[in-house]
This record gives sequence, structure tokens and C-alpha cells, in this order.
Amino acid sequence: MDYNTSELCDLFTDSVDVVDPIFVSYGGRLSFGGEITTVKCFEDRGLIDRVLAQPGEGKVLLIDGGGSTRRALLDANSAQLAIDNDWEGIVCWGSVREVDALSDLDIGILAIASIPVNADSESTGDVDLPVNFAGVTFLPEDHLYADSTGVILSPEPLDLD
Repeated sequence: MDYNTSELCDLFTDSVDVVDPIFVSYGGRLSFGGEITTVKCFEDRGLIDRVLAQPGEGKVLLIDGGGSTRRALLDANSAQLAIDNDWEGIVCWGSVREVDALSDLDIGILAIASIPVNADSESTGDVDLPVNFAGVTFLPEDHLYADSTGVILSPEPLDLD
């Protein structure tokens, strides 16, 4: 589904938070949204791949990578794993790699930077806990909506009918 975050902000002014504009779009899908699952990890991608291997229909993976630009938490293989398991998109407060391949994939991917160096795969980190970055606190099961203009967050799914 395509979302218009500008229109959603106008319609739901009092019920959405606007995420600071720090992200770059790397995926082939510019608009995406869904219920978030959070992963908190630092320069370690193992937990990310484990979560993306689970069913993700109607979900967005939100990664708190501590804002690191030293190691990539996501690559084309991880993005393809997300597609294979029906994830709507990925928002990463961290870095990605293989950006040319990512842009060819039909999934939304937002991150703060790209770097060719891969992260470790020790599966260090936590899943489904509140995380805070980009001026917003993200809670598991919040709903995220993204397009080319920005990212917004709502505690409940927005009534888009």
C-alpha cells in the first residue's frame, strides 16, 4: 500500500509522532508501513537476520543500531530474506551495504548511511523493547508509515478507509 505521510499528518495531527528527517531511502519501495518489531544491537547483525527469518506480513523491522556508521547491519541477502518472509520494510538507525542491489529489491529500506564493511554476526542484542532515536520513542507494536517525504509513528493503526 502507498502512504502519503503529509496527508496522514494533516488527518491525524494529534495522534502521530514525526520522526526526525535523518534517513536515506535505499530500497526499491519508497512507501511502506506496518506494525513495528524492534531490534536493538550495535555493530552486530545476527539478531536482525534471525528476526527477518520469521513471518513479517504487515510488519516493519525497526533497528536501533546506535547510529553506527562503522559497520553495515543490513545487506542484499538480509533484504531478500525480509522479502521472502513478507516484511513491508526496514528502518535502520545504522548503516547498510550493497546499495545498488538494495535499490533493485521491492522492499522499503531506510538507513542513515552506507558503508562496505559488514557487521559481526554474534546475535548480540535485544528484540521487542522500546528504543529511542530520531526524536521519537518506538514501542513494539507501534505502527510506522513511511514515504519519500518522511516517517511517522502511531501507537495504533491509522484508519485509512
